[in-house]
Order: sequence, then C-alpha cells, then structure tokens
Amino acid sequence: MNQLNAIIVDDEALARRGLSLRLQHIPGVDVVAECANGQEALAAIATYSPDLVFLDIQMPGINGFDVIRQLQSDNMPMVIFVTAFDQYAVEAFKVHAVDYVLKPIDDDRLHEAIDRARALQQQEDSERSKQRLVELMMGMTGASASTIDDMVQAETAPRKWPEKLVIKDGSDIHLVQCSDIQWVDAAGDYMCIHATGTTHIMRITMKELEAMLNPSKFLRIHRSTLVNMNAITGAHTLGNGEFMLSLAGEVQLKVSRGFSDRVRELLSA
Repeated sequence: MNQLNAIIVDDEALARRGLSLRLQHIPGVDVVAECANGQEALAAIATYSPDLVFLDIQMPGINGFDVIRQLQSDNMPMVIFVTAFDQYAVEAFKVHAVDYVLKPIDDDRLHEAIDRARALQQQEDSERSKQRLVELMMGMTGASASTIDDMVQAETAPRKWPEKLVIKDGSDIHLVQCSDIQWVDAAGDYMCIHATGTTHIMRITMKELEAMLNPSKFLRIHRSTLVNMNAITGAHTLGNGEFMLSLAGEVQLKVSRGFSDRVRELLSA
C-alpha cells in the first residue's frame, strides 16, 4: 500500500481535529500538516508537497477554490473537498477534485474517497513509470516517443491467429480454413494436414506449424501429431497411461505419455 501524505485545511479547529483523529485509524494515511485558512494551505503545500489535501470550501479570505486556482500545475496534489454545503459539487469536479465529502463525515464515505485517491495515485505512478521507460528507450535507441509507444502497443496487444493456411502444391495454391483442420501428422519436414476429408501436404516443420496455430484450439498429442480439440469426439485410456482419441470419420489418434497431462486436463474440464 502506497503511503499518502495529507494536509487538512479547515477554518474550524474542531473539524480539523475530528478529521485528523479519523485519519489516524486509516492505514497508509499520514497527516503532515493542519491549516486554518487558504494562505496557510498554500504555504504548507509548497513546503510538504503532499499527495492529498482535505480542503474545506467556505473559509475567510482565500476559499478552497482560490487555493486550487493559485497552485502551480506541477505542484498540484489530489484534492478531496470536505464541506457542509452541497451546492459546490459541480464546480468541485470541474477542478478535477478526487471526491466531494459532506459534513458531518460518514466513515464509509471517507474510506471511499481515500480509496479513489489511492486508485488515482496508482494510475499516475504507472503513467510516470511508462514515461520514464519511454525516455530511457529514446536515449538508447534514438527512436521517437510515438515509435516506441507503437512498439509497446504491438507487444501487449492480443495476438491474432490466422484463420487460413496458405498451402502451395506445385503451381496450385490452396487456402485451408484452420477451423476445418482435424489433425496434422508429420512426415519429416512435410506436414500432412487433414481437413474436410482431404489431405494437404505442406513443407514446414512441426515446430513452425504449431507456432502458426492457435494453442487454445490445437493440441500437441505426440511429437509428430497435432489435433484440433473441436474435432475430438471421444477418448479411452490405455493400460500404460496413454490415451486413444476418437475423431469424426472413425479416425483414431494415440496420445503419447509425454503429452498425456494436457489431454487429461482437457478431458476432465
């Protein structure tokens, strides 16, 4: 849990004291200063650079909104307005307040407001970490920020698996739907791809072909055999811990012991 250093700003001493006592019972919140007016608040914020300010609105001299307007953007803490008046709520959120809590303060609302502040702090920490990483990579590679951002997006985006395989047979080219493939068996550096009653020969290694097919749909059952899980119609166990899978068209495929655990998980799901 990240520590939140906080300042309480309220012109009523009893209100400051009450809120401070409540915050003492909330782990991770440390009150570093209490202020009786807006001028004291500006000075304390400049001194302590707090993460969070509990800010009253109606105060003599500089009110809560004036405090926000006079702060520099690079020194802007998160703000939770704490007030007895509900008519300022819209204006409070226009200045990007984290929350707006009415007096007398309810404990659940106070915890909810602090939880919002924590979530916002974590989001900002994540953005700052990303920015530091981008700047580091820019310095190392000379690439622009937009180029690095595109690289990060490409790495984190869900992979799109092909819907079809392109299989060349001499001068002919066949487009085979991956969903139509029932199973694949290897013959050296050639793969026999069985789909919709037809066997296509593709020059590719088993490792290369397996990397092209969606692993959530295609299951390795032998060092030389891949099977489409949707094509499996049944199975039975053999005495040596192996399985025999049944596919449509009376096809029987043996599962070697080295690949039996994954098949066992599938059959018990």
